[in-house]
Amino acid sequence: MRLAFEINSEPVELEIKPNQTLLEVIRRDLALTGTKDGCGIGECGVCTVLLDGWPIRSCLALAMDARGRKVTTIEGLAQGSHLHPLQESFIKHAAIQCGFCIPGMLMVGKALLDENPRPTEDEVRASIAGNLCRCTGYTKIVEAILAASEDRG
Repeated sequence: MRLAFEINSEPVELEIKPNQTLLEVIRRDLALTGTKDGCGIGECGVCTVLLDGWPIRSCLALAMDARGRKVTTIEGLAQGSHLHPLQESFIKHAAIQCGFCIPGMLMVGKALLDENPRPTEDEVRASIAGNLCRCTGYTKIVEAILAASEDRG
């Protein structure tokens, strides 16, 4: 099947199998490996990408669901060598340990801040609740997202 969509502001057109997940296309066909492959059943959140600005589990979405739409992966956050302010905040607040969960955390954090530029701590915690982290205990991640929201306004 022919799939055409936009990924990280770039048009893409490729031939895929009808049962391929968006995660498979992103990682294998497009070689964008920042989106991680974790549980494969939508439980961990490491494969989170933005589809038309909304966070989704790419391991659960068929690639054809992206037809004609806009996908943003972790690679699409930075502008060239300039990190996105949320990425900078994660670094500044030591919110990264092993780094495996961080792409998914950044994507849900970005979606939250795009929708609600000044979230409360409870809203941040609710937004990341579906993303598992075994290293940080979430506190630094919450602090980083809140700090990025303060820097916006």
